[in-house]
This record gives sequence, structure tokens and C-alpha cells, in this order.
Amino acid sequence: MNPLRFAGTAAVWLIPILIVVAVVGSLRRRVDIFERFIEGAAEGFTISVRLIPYLVAMLVAITLFQESGAMALLARGLGPLLDRLQLPVELLPLAVMRPLSGSASLAIGADIMERQGADSLIGRIASTMIGSTETTLYVLTVYFGAAGVYRSRHALPTGLLADLGGFIAAVVVCRLIFG
Repeated sequence: MNPLRFAGTAAVWLIPILIVVAVVGSLRRRVDIFERFIEGAAEGFTISVRLIPYLVAMLVAITLFQESGAMALLARGLGPLLDRLQLPVELLPLAVMRPLSGSASLAIGADIMERQGADSLIGRIASTMIGSTETTLYVLTVYFGAAGVYRSRHALPTGLLADLGGFIAAVVVCRLIFG
């Protein structure tokens, strides 16, 4: 069987199989599935309500950073260094916003692709950057805050270093493949 066809078939059936396995396992252990489902939904709602202040704080911070002109100032200041390193300055807003917000980085990526073209080298690098990095500060703020983790220790530097590695790898790999 063709590996791509097998992967496609497996992807279609994976979730239904997991659901059946969970239901059968619960029935064998005599667990009240509906009651557990309701408890999980209630816990999810409680967590969602606790996340709201963290989400509002992140959105305000992101908006302030963009609207204050700090992003444009940063791009002007780092432009010569980025040119020397052969990193497109057009990607700087995406590299700065990606660790902060997925929505903002997707909007910036869409804007880059609209201006540069989705099939341009910069458009392809932007797509690869979005796919190979994480919204590190958002994850730390929202999920650590909701879970009550206040001492993140090495999580922030490790996450930001991984994002930097993803950004650099996106540029290098796309330049190698797409020229």
C-alpha cells in the first residue's frame, strides 16, 4: 500500500478508533462515561474563565507594542544587522510577534504574503516560520497562569531559544530549497 494513502486512511480513522477504545475501556471498568464527560466539561469551563484575565493582558500588551510604533522602530534599528546576516527585514515583525500571539503572527504572515506573494521566497520563509515556531510567551502566560505555575524557571529562555532556532532554520532551509 502507498504510504501516503495509508497515512490518509489512518488519519481519517484515528479519532473514531480512539473514541471507541475509550468507551469500551470505560465500560469494562464500569465508569460512568456521561458523568465523567460532564465533570471534564465543567472543569474546562472553569479553566476558560480563569484564562480570561491572562488573555486580556496579552492582547493589550501586543496591541500597545504594535500601535506605539515600537515594532517600526525595532525594524529600523535592526535593519542593517539583518541585511548583513542576509535575514529579510520584512520578516522581523513576524519573528517578534510569533512568540507573543498566534493570531497577530498569522495576520502579519498573511500581510507579508499579500505584499510579497505566497510563492515568493519571503512568503515561503514566513509560512515556514509560522509552522516551525510556537507562541511561547502566550503559552507561558496563559497555561502556566491557569495551572498556577509561577516559577517557570527555564521555560522562557528555552522556548525563546527554540523559536530563534525555528526562525533561523526557516530562513536557511527555504534559501537552500527555494533559492
